[in-house]
This record gives sequence, structure tokens and C-alpha cells, in this order.
Amino acid sequence: MLKFVKEHMETIDGIANYPMVSLLIFFVFFVLLFWWVFTATKEHIKEMSELPLDNDDQQIKL
Repeated sequence: MLKFVKEHMETIDGIANYPMVSLLIFFVFFVLLFWWVFTATKEHIKEMSELPLDNDDQQIKL
């Protein structure tokens, strides 16, 4: 089965570009995420971390 898929994929022109594009997207996403983590303010992180425990604004209406 894998041999059939491999032979089929080799017949597609430009198929070698897709792994490089996906690696580039993956790398850029994690670099941006890394940058956001180090530039986020402490107040914002504290506010987001306390959000699940904040029940004052949320009321369940049945």
C-alpha cells in the first residue's frame, strides 16, 4: 500500500515543495508564539490565568 502511495506521489510535479512549505509554516508559527510569550505583560498573563476561577461575571441561566 505504501509503495503505491509513494509511486503516485512521485508523479506529481512540484510535490517536493510541500514539506518545505509546511516546515516553514510550522517554524514561523512557533517563533511568533515564542515571541508573544516573552513580550506579553505580566498583568495580562495574570488576568488570563485567573479567568477560569472568576465566577462573579458568569451566571448560569436555565
